[in-house]
Amino acid sequence: MTDSPKRRAERVRHEVKRREVHVVGVEPVGASLLSITLGGEDLAGFTSLGFDDHVKFIFDNGGEEPEKRDLTPRRWNPELNQLTLELAFHEGGAACEWVKTAEPGAKCVVGGPKSSIVIPVDYDWHVLVGDLTAVPAIARRLEQLPAGCRAYVFVLAPLEEDRRELTSDAKVEQHWAASEDELIADLRALPFPAGEGFVWCAGESHLMAQLREVVLREKEHPLQSTRIAGYWMRGAKGEHSTLVSGLDA
Repeated sequence: MTDSPKRRAERVRHEVKRREVHVVGVEPVGASLLSITLGGEDLAGFTSLGFDDHVKFIFDNGGEEPEKRDLTPRRWNPELNQLTLELAFHEGGAACEWVKTAEPGAKCVVGGPKSSIVIPVDYDWHVLVGDLTAVPAIARRLEQLPAGCRAYVFVLAPLEEDRRELTSDAKVEQHWAASEDELIADLRALPFPAGEGFVWCAGESHLMAQLREVVLREKEHPLQSTRIAGYWMRGAKGEHSTLVSGLDA
């Protein structure tokens, strides 16, 4: 068991705004992710401080009420007032179908983020684990990490086409798993290094509950240096839950 951590994640709250935006462009990322870039004057002043922030992506799908999905801001360009989001593609998903067929100029709304969890980058090491829905946040985090620290990345990606090199100045070990069992086994097999580290996991809620057991119970990693979120749940719509916040005392 590691000593009590000296570093702490911090929550920063933001003024919540609904921003009317339009589609600038859409492109695939590998076989299973879609990237959508949004623009518009309402994006002026947009703030996203945490790599795993989420915004409400709101779009009209022809129903009585607009559809809403939680998505990670992948990239923000304040000079162009453009926000890029990425989402995992699956057949029949309303958000995926809307994005896939969206033409430049199509209107939608972005709300939030309400707050950011800012996790220091100067931990000695970082473990980042998730399925494809977590890849936008993982990729963003790796781009933030400085040279001199180590990162261990574990991603559930059944298709070979989704396995790609994620760029970072840090020293990164990437592990791609074809199944949930393989992902859990790969994480379990990693001896957590000496020094102070942060473990971040996100993806399907039942899988994240299993990873929580590995990280907190088996490896006895400090609660304050762990953040685990359920981005979705099999059989549920619009599910997003925090299993371990990274802020617990």
